[in-house]
Amino acid sequence: MAFKPLHDRVTVRRVASDEKTKGGLIIPDSAKEKPAEGEIVAVGEGARKDSGELIPMSVKAGDRILFGKWSGTEVSIDGEELLIMKESDILGILA
Repeated sequence: MAFKPLHDRVTVRRVASDEKTKGGLIIPDSAKEKPAEGEIVAVGEGARKDSGELIPMSVKAGDRILFGKWSGTEVSIDGEELLIMKESDILGILA
C-alpha cells in the first residue's frame, strides 16, 4: 500500500461480520451493522508531546482491534474500503 497515516493515526481494514446469527438465521445486508472489529494495515509514527518528544504507538500493523461504532473516517485506497482513525479511538487489541 502506498499510504502511510500521519502522527497518531492508523489505517484499519474492517473484518467481515457473520452472515448468520447463533440460532442459524440469515441476516440480510440491510439489517447488518458494520463490524467494530478490524485489522491494522498501517500506523503513523506516533504523537508528539509539547516538548517535541515522540510518543510511540501502542499498536502495530497486523494487530486485530476493537473500535467504537462511529470511529474513523471511511476512505477508498487502491479500490479497498478502509478506515483512518486516531489511536485514541481504538478500544483494545484482541489477543
